[in-house]
Amino acid sequence: MLDVVIVGGGACGLGLARDLAKAGVSFALYEARTRLGGRVLSVEDHSSGLRVDLGPTWFWPDTQPTITGLVAELGLAHFPQHDPGTAMLLAEGDKKPETRMTPNLHSGARRIEGGMATLIEALAKDVPPECIHLGAVLRDAAERGDHVELRFDIAGEPVIVEARRAVLAMPPRLIEEKVAFDPPLDALTRNAMRGAATWMASQAKAVVGFEGKPAWRADGHSGNAFATHEQAVLGEIFDACDASGERAAIGGFFALSIEWREAFEGGMPMLLASQLVQLYGKPLEGVGEQHVQDWVREPFTCATLDKTPPAEHPEYGDPMLRQSFWEGKLLLGGAETAREGGGYVEGALNAAKRIALRILDKKEAPIMIPGTSETTTPEALNESSVARFREWVQSKREPAFASYRQRLNFGLSNGQREQVTQRAMLGAMEAVLKEATAVLETLPFDHSIVAVEKGRSDLTPLVQAAFDGFIQELLDSVIDFNRTSCALSNFPDEHKPSKDYLSATLRDIAAAWREFSLDANQILLDKCASADQQATRSL
Repeated sequence: MLDVVIVGGGACGLGLARDLAKAGVSFALYEARTRLGGRVLSVEDHSSGLRVDLGPTWFWPDTQPTITGLVAELGLAHFPQHDPGTAMLLAEGDKKPETRMTPNLHSGARRIEGGMATLIEALAKDVPPECIHLGAVLRDAAERGDHVELRFDIAGEPVIVEARRAVLAMPPRLIEEKVAFDPPLDALTRNAMRGAATWMASQAKAVVGFEGKPAWRADGHSGNAFATHEQAVLGEIFDACDASGERAAIGGFFALSIEWREAFEGGMPMLLASQLVQLYGKPLEGVGEQHVQDWVREPFTCATLDKTPPAEHPEYGDPMLRQSFWEGKLLLGGAETAREGGGYVEGALNAAKRIALRILDKKEAPIMIPGTSETTTPEALNESSVARFREWVQSKREPAFASYRQRLNFGLSNGQREQVTQRAMLGAMEAVLKEATAVLETLPFDHSIVAVEKGRSDLTPLVQAAFDGFIQELLDSVIDFNRTSCALSNFPDEHKPSKDYLSATLRDIAAAWREFSLDANQILLDKCASADQQATRSL
């Protein structure tokens, strides 16, 4: 009998398979598609000779350490996303585009040579080919005493696979909708699954390749553009050339809704070509090889619930989806289960690492307190724990701003036109505070010497002080960015937020801060109570 069966051959499933293969664990991986990669999809463009990404394209070394480390470990070549030059803003469909200077628009993003599928191929090389089974659609999962039984549909025939453990490295919404469980999963877990929006499942992406060098670069343009008018086909456009800049391609995310993409399907090639010519002129007229991927049409990506795009940037890492089921025999993976990097390839790889540690009976890496030992005094341990928390908060300053930008782009691409700055900044700050509470849970405070007065732990002010200047720094970065943002220049209230607007934003953040402070204090009080109980039992 297999030790583990993995369902899903995307970045999470392959990352886990690679770790298990290295550890000598017996496993098999089953993927519903006839290819590996999941939402990672790179296709050949014959005009440019490039392989272009129709799924994830970028990774960010400053905020995504897992994929950055893996790319280095695998020796994959990578290069910076091209940003130098002017960006274009098409605010009205019947007028010429305006130019804007937007330096470092993609915040240090990098691309892998050969496309993101190069990463998938490198992971797959470390997995024995006999362990990989394509075209296998999971239908049922059942607990059978000391093992799990899965039923797949392969070429129209049922195939039963048994293993001591099963890992479903799939979007949670698809699991909840498509897989029958015996015994059934509890209602809270199923609600959490339905609440985990599949990242980018409702979106569509286009890439157009051209022969020769990129004409837009020759004209001083970066390839970055934003179309904010009601009739826009692509809302956000970017340069998709190779590292040398000798082979030309340009990509973009659709602004059209799911319904309009379907309605205009027949005329889409003409509409795409027309918008690119409107932005970059005659050199792009009548040329270019188009590639379009509408992820809402992918049955192994998009669940029924995903066909209604989320109103806000999704939040990932729900603890309900990170637990094990059936006494540890069933585990959930996929990018949407990750606490850090949720939705991105980074999140998928983090989920794989979490599950590998669980299967290999290793604990997730604890937060280390340098210079401490079993003989460390309570005072020194608490001081070190506070210092470690302060360092963690410091490390989140840049990622918080990156999160703001991601949420801002998400809002704009989903048609938000009001309070988009307010929503994005609040969401970014709430995500940091949520993660901070989880970090506090792991720190080894010694509460034997900690006083509690009027329901407040003496450690609470020290925890709060770690965030001194954090919110103001984020606000300053937001204001500076918005003032130079090409995408926001057509929205005066967002481009240069008024004092009243900023005050309203800060009031929302203050409410989130109060909630965090109460939660943090309760965590510390609970730790204190636990320490008191242990002391009583030892008497």
